[in-house]
Amino acid sequence: MPPSRRSLLSAGIGTLAAGAAAVGLVESGLVPGRTMMHTALGLTGENGVVPEVAPGPELSGTFTSAERAGAQVAWTVAYPPGSPTDAALPVVLALHGRGGDHRSAFDQLGLDRFMAAAAADWRTPFALVSVDGGASTFWHRRRNGDDPQAMLLTELLPRLAERGLRTDRIGLIGWSMGGFGALLFAAARPDLVGAAVVVSPALWREYSEVRPGAFDGPTDFAANDVFADQRPLDGLRLRVDCGRDDPFAAATREFVAGLTPPPAGGFQPGAHTVGYWRRMAPEQLRFLAWNL
Repeated sequence: MPPSRRSLLSAGIGTLAAGAAAVGLVESGLVPGRTMMHTALGLTGENGVVPEVAPGPELSGTFTSAERAGAQVAWTVAYPPGSPTDAALPVVLALHGRGGDHRSAFDQLGLDRFMAAAAADWRTPFALVSVDGGASTFWHRRRNGDDPQAMLLTELLPRLAERGLRTDRIGLIGWSMGGFGALLFAAARPDLVGAAVVVSPALWREYSEVRPGAFDGPTDFAANDVFADQRPLDGLRLRVDCGRDDPFAAATREFVAGLTPPPAGGFQPGAHTVGYWRRMAPEQLRFLAWNL
């Protein structure tokens, strides 16, 4: 008996969904069936493509972080093409997502190559810096003493300044867990952050909705609730982007509605995927270069 139309449709959607997953559906525990369906049907937009260009020079290193409870922390600095590694460039910190590390911005998203393809036209070229913030710290102090925010402020930035980079006013870009971390950092130090890009931030309105492991408990959640007081972000040169089919889209819309003035960016076809993040990367890096 020939296959029915329904079985063909189901098989086709399953194949497409598998392909979509292969190019970027991440944190699968957060992606509901509707998002998978829309991805399979091509309703979440095209996947971004990393430019086939050589990146600029990079430096990497490690240090033992007292602020991260003695963890060995690795970092990488990516420079624009043609820039010497002792250039006095401003710094943009790239905060990785859950399960990521200091290589995610480059090996997964290709931000060094997006930068290489466009930096010649930017108003303010910068050095893009990524560092190990912990696989699931959510970029805030945990009860075991691991404090990635303090590591950024008291350990990483001074090391970058010693290398001649400008750290008096910095930029931020973060996605998913790192998007939440970027909001925390900017709200805590609005005097230090010149511009920030927040991508698909992992936001929850209630502790009962939180993914296990993101916070140590209700008290920790309340202490790091970015909805509680958004006033420190007022006036910040801020861009917020989120895919319409992202599981965090509803909370992100509510967060954006509370900001004055409204941030740049918006809600585009997309889900919580690497393909969406790559598609948005060129405009987001350009935003930082023109607002630092």
